[in-house]
This record gives sequence, structure tokens and C-alpha cells, in this order.
Amino acid sequence: MRDLEVPDAVRERVREAMQATDRAAFLPRVVRHLAGVDRPVGIGWDATNSQPSTVARMLELLDARPGHRVLDVGAGSGWTTAILAELGAETTGVELVPELVAFANANLAEHGSPARVRRATPGVLGLPDDGPWDRILVSADFGRMPDALVAQLAERGRMVAPVAGLMLVVDVHRGVPRVRQDGGRYAFVPLIG
Repeated sequence: MRDLEVPDAVRERVREAMQATDRAAFLPRVVRHLAGVDRPVGIGWDATNSQPSTVARMLELLDARPGHRVLDVGAGSGWTTAILAELGAETTGVELVPELVAFANANLAEHGSPARVRRATPGVLGLPDDGPWDRILVSADFGRMPDALVAQLAERGRMVAPVAGLMLVVDVHRGVPRVRQDGGRYAFVPLIG
């Protein structure tokens, strides 16, 4: 399977946003020395801060732009939430673990980001009452297509999500989702709904 095409201008915008958002500042102090390593880093509560190359690829595929309303599902430490805000998107993160919500919001405030992370409602994927969303980034693997999140996409909206080890891009046009698969295999913590 080949990688999906991403324009160079999108790659450059993502690169600049990531450079402006220091990964170390979004990691627990005891693992900040691992910030420059291209691998997932544990942040506690069975969660990880995803490896930078994977985050970059997901953000390139998502193509979040200024004016987009973006939902960051499985926000963890708030790092991807901050990067999405750096891209100019109106970003809301959602996370199930209360301690991670507090950690992410402290990190976002320290970074000076306007984005915030909200606590997920157990048994509910995303923030359906606040949709529709122009973009949804999912940083955990649900194991199957998260239809409840697809239903929260606006017309011409896009979701990027790992599903059973594959990276899927879902675009909604005329109310119909179109699913494409990016090349490669990915490993993520499970998404708990």
C-alpha cells in the first residue's frame, strides 16, 4: 500500500507548527530527556505521547487550517492539541482520564495555547453535542471504524484515525463518508469509549 499524496505546502506548515511546539514541555519531567527520540513515550495512566514521525504524518493527512473547528480525540498530554492550535485551528481536545485532562490543560496554559482539553463522557466517543467538526484527529485505536466520530464530521470534514493498525482518512462529501488508507502499519494504545 502506497502513502497518500500530501502537498509540500501542507508538510511545511506541519513541520513549522511542530517546531513551534516543544514536545519536551508536554512530557512528564522524568521522561523529558526522551523528547527528541522518534518513539512513543509513556506519560502515565496507560497513555503515550505518540512518536513525532507518526504525529507529523497524521497531521499532514488531516490538513487542519485556520478557521477549522478541530476535535483531538485521545489528547493525552495536550501536545497534538497544541500543534493543531499552532496550525490556526480552533481546537478542543477530549480525554477520558481526569489526571491527563489536568496535565494537558496545565501544559497548554504553560505553552500559551488557546486550546483546551475537556473530559470525555464515559461511553461517548468525541463531543457529539459540540459538533459538527471540520477535522477530527484520533490518537488511539478503536479497533474498528469509529462511526460515532464519523457522524460528528461536518460536510467536507475529515477524520484521521488508526483503525486495527491501519491509518485511515475519512472524508465526508454530500453526507457520504469516503475512506482511504495510508501506507504502513501503526501501533496505538486502545481507544476506550
